[in-house]
Amino acid sequence: MSQDSHKTEHEHAEHDEDVTATFLRETEVIEEAVEDGKKIRRRGIYLLPNLFTTSALFSGFFAVVAGINGDFSAAAIAIFIAMVLDGLDGRVARMTNTQSAFGAEYDSLADMISFGMAPALVSFTWILQDLGKVGWVVAFLYVACAALRLARFNVQIGSTDKRWFIGLPSPSAAALVAASVWTFHSFDANAFAFKLLMLVVVAASGVLMVSNIRYYSFKDVDLKGPVPFVVLLAIVLGFVVISVEPSVMLLLLFAAYVASGPVLAALRKMKKQPAS
Repeated sequence: MSQDSHKTEHEHAEHDEDVTATFLRETEVIEEAVEDGKKIRRRGIYLLPNLFTTSALFSGFFAVVAGINGDFSAAAIAIFIAMVLDGLDGRVARMTNTQSAFGAEYDSLADMISFGMAPALVSFTWILQDLGKVGWVVAFLYVACAALRLARFNVQIGSTDKRWFIGLPSPSAAALVAASVWTFHSFDANAFAFKLLMLVVVAASGVLMVSNIRYYSFKDVDLKGPVPFVVLLAIVLGFVVISVEPSVMLLLLFAAYVASGPVLAALRKMKKQPAS
């Protein structure tokens, strides 16, 4: 092999290295953060919490694919898995002190897929499409409300009481829709009445997400402090009851949570009204 050939190969290798280095620099994430009162520039992203977010995103995408393929039970279960993973990523970030603006934005985009698009598409492909234009309009309403809910939540971070959510949280709305699909599909409920019921569930979940109704967030619950033994016993019994008929019990659980907002709002309004 000639010296010119060696020189050409070396130049190609250097060019490839320069292209790779340029690509890495252009795709690098750089954030400005404040630590100990000082403004710093942080390069790169935290891996651990974003792995949970990516897993939640994958579960949401899998739910869409399973719904398209007609496996609605698997689609509903995938949405619940995404809900669990979504609850873990933020807690892991706080426990390991790896919060970042990138992680917050990535989490919102993942939530839009897992708790916005996935429940709407799964419910539409299962039964709402039988209602024609009304079915896809209601499915779109749910998606739009989920997007508005997430956008409003992002701009209200730090300005609201952490004990309460303003509007139904998108994971809870998705859980109600997923549990309804899972339960009704398991019992082969294809009557017109169930189609109307599913229509109401999806529409109500969407509207409640953008409402001003308060929902308890459970964020003030101290998971690190000691609790009575009966609390652990109640948790174990809860898992046992849910395992008997998971779809039905999860539907009842999240239906109760969704209903708690309007019920408590009505009670507060009644207390404020003067006696006749």
